[in-house]
Amino acid sequence: MACVCGKSVTRRHSSEPGGSLMRIIFLSTPVGPLGSGVGGGVELTMRTLADGLMRRGHEVVVVAPRDSRLGTHRIVEVAGVLHVPSQTLDRTAPLVVPTDSVLVNMWNTVVELARSGQHDVVLNFAYDALPFVNASECAIPVAHLVSMGSLSDEMDRAVALAARSHAHAVAMHSRAQAATFGPTAAERVTIVASGVELSNYEFVAAPTDALAFVARISPEKGIRDAFAVAARTRRRLRVFGVMEDRKEWDAARAQNPHADVEHVGFLPTRELQAQLGTCAALIMVHRWVEAFGNVAIEALACGVPVITYDRGGPAEIVRDGATGFVVPADDVVAVAAAVERVDAIDRLRCRADVRERFSAESFAARVEEWLVARLA
Repeated sequence: MACVCGKSVTRRHSSEPGGSLMRIIFLSTPVGPLGSGVGGGVELTMRTLADGLMRRGHEVVVVAPRDSRLGTHRIVEVAGVLHVPSQTLDRTAPLVVPTDSVLVNMWNTVVELARSGQHDVVLNFAYDALPFVNASECAIPVAHLVSMGSLSDEMDRAVALAARSHAHAVAMHSRAQAATFGPTAAERVTIVASGVELSNYEFVAAPTDALAFVARISPEKGIRDAFAVAARTRRRLRVFGVMEDRKEWDAARAQNPHADVEHVGFLPTRELQAQLGTCAALIMVHRWVEAFGNVAIEALACGVPVITYDRGGPAEIVRDGATGFVVPADDVVAVAAAVERVDAIDRLRCRADVRERFSAESFAARVEEWLVARLA
């Protein structure tokens, strides 16, 4: 196969029949260093994919903000001003590119690496228009794995442009996520779901009565509803996540003064799974369309049932009545009622479902197939 720069791309066979080994550049999120928790689920996605693709024989180099860490993977650290997360901006507002933008600097680094002839494809994880509209600057194909649903008119146009440029330019995590970008975009994107390395999650057969909420503290993640569930069920709620919006936390506390809620904070995977696994259930009460919900499969991997609103990717993950419960969106009473039924869920089945549907190996294989199609 020849890349668009005209240079021959030497490939060996991958571990799967018909596969090709690739040299992949990961372009990271510009909202924070990898390992800080600011990037949310995309950090776990990148680590899982980097591990999985390398096990399949591919080479991965990560271009990310300075002070990033992603296991043992090679990182090209780039200085610059971090971007404001898109979910905090008004839908019609232009995406802000700060002076000395870390994304601009990372993109320029990617373009330089692509010119070296030592790489085959760029895998973009940045939820920003720049890599989408400037993809033609790159000497090798760019593939975009979109991490969130539709939040910005400018981003919608960028995704549509990329989807029209090549049948396999854009991938998303769930059908619900793709639908937020409209029918045309939804028809032209590849759905790859997600995955976790099951061996990183310890199964817990006998939990406490506590509930878990794993997310940034922000309005769209539904912290107010989480407090309300804690108050209604009279169970302790353990909150794992970055304190992004202290005012939202204080408002949730003021509305539910008797709720027993503990803010544990952001924890790396090893520490998170050890504490998450002891909980009776994970509640997902998001106010926006979650693109996927990596925390759902992390919880299931520990044997923890998931109770989720019927909104976004988590509703596609949970098998209602088998690995948790899917309840009407924004219905706190229904969540509380589901909590009382959670003991009926077989925790071993929860873990088995991750092994069958969301393993790191199957996720890497799906992304590999998509990238090979992008290069075809």
